Amino acid sequence: MKCVIQRVLKAELKVESNLISQINKGLVVFFGVEKGDNEEICQKICKKILNMRIFEDENGKMNFSVKDVNGQVLIISQFTLFADCSHGNRPSFFQAEVPELAEKIYEKAVEYIKNESIDVQKGVFGADMKINQLNDGPVTIILDSKIL
Repeated sequence: MKCVIQRVLKAELKVESNLISQINKGLVVFFGVEKGDNEEICQKICKKILNMRIFEDENGKMNFSVKDVNGQVLIISQFTLFADCSHGNRPSFFQAEVPELAEKIYEKAVEYIKNESIDVQKGVFGADMKINQLNDGPVTIILDSKIL
């Protein structure tokens, strides 16, 4: 599993010009599922995301998690995080999980975050989404479950 996490002041997600989700202060998480990923890995990476201290305290030090600041999470499925660009100019996505299985794990991630009392919004799995976000910092973190 790979995730790109961005600290934001606000973000919105649209599909076909229709507003689907929006958040204020919090995290936008681009969530990629790799072949072989499972619920245990999903829970581990979600726990890491929710407890990561990437919000600033009163001294400007990154000491607070999204939970600590009552932030929101917008989680977006993103199979392209598994692009293999090593051959030619067209990326291969062979390592990305098949959509049916990836969607189940993505929905488990949404459920896990909700169960942690976080306001979580989501994208539309497999849709052509337009995302507008105001990054804060910017702070961008890449998580790979293989190195957690």
